[in-house]
Amino acid sequence: MDYDFMTQPRQSSIHRRTSETDIQLILNIDGSGRSEINTGIGFFDHMLTALTKHSLFDLNLIVKGDLHIDDHHSVEDTGIALGQAFRQAIGDKKGISRFGQASVPLDEALSEVIIDISGRPYLAWNIPFPTQKIGRMDTELFEEFFRGFVMSSHINLHAILHAGRNSHHIAEATFKATARALRSASEFDMRALNNIPSTKGVL
Repeated sequence: MDYDFMTQPRQSSIHRRTSETDIQLILNIDGSGRSEINTGIGFFDHMLTALTKHSLFDLNLIVKGDLHIDDHHSVEDTGIALGQAFRQAIGDKKGISRFGQASVPLDEALSEVIIDISGRPYLAWNIPFPTQKIGRMDTELFEEFFRGFVMSSHINLHAILHAGRNSHHIAEATFKATARALRSASEFDMRALNNIPSTKGVL
């Protein structure tokens, strides 16, 4: 049995530059939850820090975007770049658990996220927010971030809000649930380390 692939950190780096954003990131999905994040959007930084902390991913991220217009391009393009990095880092998916599910409460809020690292991108988003903004950030942009991430990483992600009245709590519970589900799905299955977890033999 050859398990050498388990000793090498699964990591990647992305530099994505458009006329609207310039994004540089380094992702290690076998990390310890360390992060250095600067998107220029305070609450978004807070959510991405929670994502890395609870997934045990390491993330260095610098985003320079056209914030003088609005936050949309920076948030969406960060999702795209992070998804590209995740897809690159996860590799051929040999030995991974593939599926992950987590429900996370934060006071009155309860969010559930279910993930399949399937190679087939699909986002099912059922996270309503009672307010249009959290700080300066439009709450509708969370769906744009997750859609960008899902489409670029080629995963299936279902996000469901079971309870919640406070937009901050709802967003944070959702990011933390995503983190725990990603961690579970990307961790190695010790009973199937030599296998691609699919009857097709490829993901």
